[in-house]
Amino acid sequence: MSTLTQAVRTSSTGGTKRGRATRNRVETRRAMPAFYWMVWPAVIAFAAFHTLPVLIGIFFSFTNYAGYGAWNFVGLSNYANLFRDDRVLAAYGFSFLFAIVATILTNVISLAIALGLNAKIVGRNFFRGVYFVPYVLAILVIGYVFQFFFSNSLPKILSGIPLFRDNILTSPDWAWTAIVVLAVWQACAFAIIIYLSGLQTIPGELYEAASLDGAGAWRQFRSITFPLIGAFFTINVVLSLKGFLQVFDPIVSLTNGGPGTSTESVTLLIFRGGFSGGEFAYQTANAVIFFIVITVVSLFQFRVLQRREADF
Repeated sequence: MSTLTQAVRTSSTGGTKRGRATRNRVETRRAMPAFYWMVWPAVIAFAAFHTLPVLIGIFFSFTNYAGYGAWNFVGLSNYANLFRDDRVLAAYGFSFLFAIVATILTNVISLAIALGLNAKIVGRNFFRGVYFVPYVLAILVIGYVFQFFFSNSLPKILSGIPLFRDNILTSPDWAWTAIVVLAVWQACAFAIIIYLSGLQTIPGELYEAASLDGAGAWRQFRSITFPLIGAFFTINVVLSLKGFLQVFDPIVSLTNGGPGTSTESVTLLIFRGGFSGGEFAYQTANAVIFFIVITVVSLFQFRVLQRREADF
């Protein structure tokens, strides 16, 4: 084959590739309007039903609007009064205590169950489905079932124990533990699925090599399993704490914030005061502060937990 022929073929091939690239760019430009037409409806809907109400709420947080009637600007007085309101501070204290305890229990229990389900046991797929059932059930309905259990069944079953002899939901000191039980029971379902996804990404050869080196089950978990599911652990902890800080349905179904206000969370306080207590602007300011708190806590969690993540 002559040099001229090779040059012609090379030029032809290069031209063909350039032609294809040009056609692809042209087709991409033609397709872009279609992409925009598919995206814009979702953007408009999000702005109309989320962004706009948020901005309106922030605007009213600087007023004395009660949810009805006339209103006037009051500046930052709503925000200043929040830090002097004992009921608001108590609600934040309860929310954080509940969220921290529930997050720890959820992740410990979920990881333990996920490790068991990831092992080679009989009926593994069946148990995966069973453990996910609580996540798809209506929490209010299940909450009323738990309410009957705590108020009627448990005192009869554990009548010999002073703590459970009476209805635990009527105890200002222990009612929150019943809410923790319900919330953790449901939250574990989603966390287990996340941990199972993480465990399945770990190569089995790592465990085989560790076994040959004499590493036991605990050492393998500490040195291999936990570091390599660090990203999944971060996701679960951040989502759990964020979700538990906003706890609402379990409280409504079990205690409705009682006895008194001992189990009143921030979200329940915002709902009560804003929609039925004539404190729309005041509780809107509370909601803005709560949003900032959750954002800061989530960012702090990401910053701390991501340092411990391992890559492979």
